[in-house]
Amino acid sequence: MNREQYPRPQFVRQGPWQNLNGAWHFAFDDQDIGRREAWFQNSLPDPVDIQVPFVYQSKLSGINDQSIHDIVWYQRPLAVTKKDGEHYLLHFGAVDYRADVYVNGTYVGAHVGGDGSFSFDVTDALTNAAEQTITVRVEDHTFDETIPRGKQSWAGAPVAIWYTNSTGIWQTVWLETVPAARLTDIRMTPDLDHASVTFDADFSSAAIGATFAYEITFGDTVVAKDTALITDPHLTRSAELLHRHILRTAYHSDGWTWTPEHPNLFSVTFTVLTANGHPADHVDSYFGLRKISTENGMVLLNNKPYYQRLVLDQGYWPDGLLTAPTDEALKTDIELAKKMGFNGARKHQKVEDPQFLYWADKLGYLVWEEVASVPIFAPESVNRLIDAWQETIKRDYNHPSIVMWVPLNEGWGVDQINTSRQQQHFSESLYHMIHSLDNTRLVESNDGWDNTQTDVVGIHNYTHGTKDDTKQYERYRESMKTVENLINMSPGYWPVFAPGFHYTGQPIILTEFGGISFASDRPDGWGYTTAATEEEYLSELHRLLSAIADSQGLCGYCYTQLTDVQQEVNGLLTAERKPKAPMEKIQPLFAFPVTGRLADDAATYRQPPTVH
Repeated sequence: MNREQYPRPQFVRQGPWQNLNGAWHFAFDDQDIGRREAWFQNSLPDPVDIQVPFVYQSKLSGINDQSIHDIVWYQRPLAVTKKDGEHYLLHFGAVDYRADVYVNGTYVGAHVGGDGSFSFDVTDALTNAAEQTITVRVEDHTFDETIPRGKQSWAGAPVAIWYTNSTGIWQTVWLETVPAARLTDIRMTPDLDHASVTFDADFSSAAIGATFAYEITFGDTVVAKDTALITDPHLTRSAELLHRHILRTAYHSDGWTWTPEHPNLFSVTFTVLTANGHPADHVDSYFGLRKISTENGMVLLNNKPYYQRLVLDQGYWPDGLLTAPTDEALKTDIELAKKMGFNGARKHQKVEDPQFLYWADKLGYLVWEEVASVPIFAPESVNRLIDAWQETIKRDYNHPSIVMWVPLNEGWGVDQINTSRQQQHFSESLYHMIHSLDNTRLVESNDGWDNTQTDVVGIHNYTHGTKDDTKQYERYRESMKTVENLINMSPGYWPVFAPGFHYTGQPIILTEFGGISFASDRPDGWGYTTAATEEEYLSELHRLLSAIADSQGLCGYCYTQLTDVQQEVNGLLTAERKPKAPMEKIQPLFAFPVTGRLADDAATYRQPPTVH
């Protein structure tokens, strides 16, 4: 349960580190007296134990209290022997929402944002004592609708499509020992068209004058290695990857490129060498050679049309809420989805644990990533979302599985986008800001409807009706048939594009549909439609998917949803990850042959040969 694997799979250091998950002292502070009375100087009054990284609202925390407490405190001892010349970084995977961190009573810093990873250099706060103390104050105001909270309820209790809140530490905490001269960040940008990769490396000031070395391998083959003198805290280097070998390219097959069918990964090591050649810092990582783009109304993966078969994944677990009980649970979710015929997921309203992205990279699984939305538009909401997106892209840029950023969902946080030019400006600004930070992926502006500028048009449609409502179903089916129908036969109260914006030939994907509930024992459980038997459930899936399979305009779909989540019992799996129907019967329904325009184009589409 303590998540013992190294927490940062794309930046793995060889140096010593301590996993700080497990039992911490914990206390509620509803009157906000903790800082005034300096609780952290000695110990928290009347503490209970909590199991980090599970929030107090979850069963796995050991507390399992869903009442509202906007301020909480954590404290635990730390055993570390401080050594001269070494630095100590205290890392937090994620803390919801504001964290103030103290070490031995010394304030070391704060972080604001519920999804972001952060760290502090706590070297100066450590002493030579045998036992030291970490204290964390967390503030998370339940009813503040300017805080990005995604599917967490701001009403004080789960309701409709919003679920139990998460307050506090919900990802791994760890302490890492690092040298003064070290690599601080690495940004890896593969370039399929030129069969190369570019490294943008950042270093500590103590590394100036040292040497930077890297080595890239693919399996047992050394692909490239080089060294460079570090003359500035930032250094850029590029390397060729395929060396004029046609079968390594994506021309005849996937070659060495990354796809869900063949998730090929390059391994890479980075080393900082001192003047005498001694390795001061060593980091292991990986990357995938892949390209995502659009052309002629299609999404291309590695310059070829690619039909996306996605499932909506909200990343909730019955006992851990936003925190998976184990690393294996993250892996299993992807494996189950692939067995059901999906090649990716729209990770809905949550920046997931990096371990999930690692498994998506490793197993071959496309990911659309979303930052949690805010409920209401306000200046504070704008600033907080911008900060969250900058932080997310910086953390997750290197993962080949991520192919789409989705800044807004159904107008959440921009509730007047249909009439407000100001809110449209915000949608546009997110689109352009994200592209300014990452020009290697696609951006969908407002998933569902009321799009502004966007690379892909995502449409939500739950209007399939019941099996007896033939008129409603025929309209649903007709709305899928062509590009024109998809754009003009809007299924909801809002048009596909906000006023002043128009369809300009982008790929169209049905990004939410389905939501059939079946076999739930929750009295408050609901779905968009229901099935009473397994036979009826499979028949309903076939009814919905046959309309999509016949579409001449869709480039993919995203089914709602992977698992039941609390009162929303419309998953293909129960909340405990049990299939509601045999996998071998579900898989053919979602893995239907692609027909229509995309199939015709895919059959004749050819990537222009490139000589390297």
